[in-house]
Formats: sequence, structure tokens, C-alpha cells
Amino acid sequence: MKNNINVCIIDDDDVFQYTILHTLQVHKSVNHIISFTDGAEAMTFLKANINNDQELPDVIFLDINMPVMDGYGFMQQYESLIPNLAKKITVYILSSSVDLVDFDKTKKINQVTDYIVKPIRDNQLTRILAEL
Repeated sequence: MKNNINVCIIDDDDVFQYTILHTLQVHKSVNHIISFTDGAEAMTFLKANINNDQELPDVIFLDINMPVMDGYGFMQQYESLIPNLAKKITVYILSSSVDLVDFDKTKKINQVTDYIVKPIRDNQLTRILAEL
């Protein structure tokens, strides 16, 4: 398991943000947690830190349904950033949607590691962090 993992949460649900932040904080491998309420804010951050591997996240937990820029819009722009990013970032979709259309749409995005239906359990987070 890698130590000093930087985590990025992109989700507009305050309760989910609060829950996952507190769950992540107990993991000794987590160094830094940044959160955004929509994909546009997160994209601005990634572009501003594109060459800064210390600030870039190691993993992104991304919601699908958000205002301003949803998860799919974020992933579309993210794909164009990948060749220029200072490090590889692992992306997980975390959504309350159980719609098969969302599952199928997500499967077509090569950069998404997995689709996890909320709420994410601590043992799932532990496994994800260990795989990084």
C-alpha cells in the first residue's frame, strides 16, 4: 500500500462529502483530501496543477449527477488532459444511480476503474487505497 495518497472527491452531496471525508481521514495512507462540488471546479484545479505531481490526486471519486458539469462532462475533458498530467490518476465513479444506462455509459469510458453504488463502505475504500 502506498502512503501519502492524495484523494479528490467530486460530488455535490454535502452529506456524502462529509461522510467520505471522515471515513478517509482515518486511513493512515491518505495524505491530502481535496473536494469539489462539480466537475468544472475540479477541472480548473487539475489544469492549474497539471505539472505538479505533489498536488495532483492519486485517485478521484467522481459523482455522475452534479450541476454545472456532471461526471460525464468531466471525464470527457479529463481524457484530453491525460497525456499532459504529471502522474497517473485512478478514477472511480461513485453514484447513487442504479440505472443500467449509467452502468453501460461508464463501461465505455476506459479511464474509469470501477462504478461503485453509494454509499461506499470502508472495506471498499481500504481495498481501493491498498490497490494504489
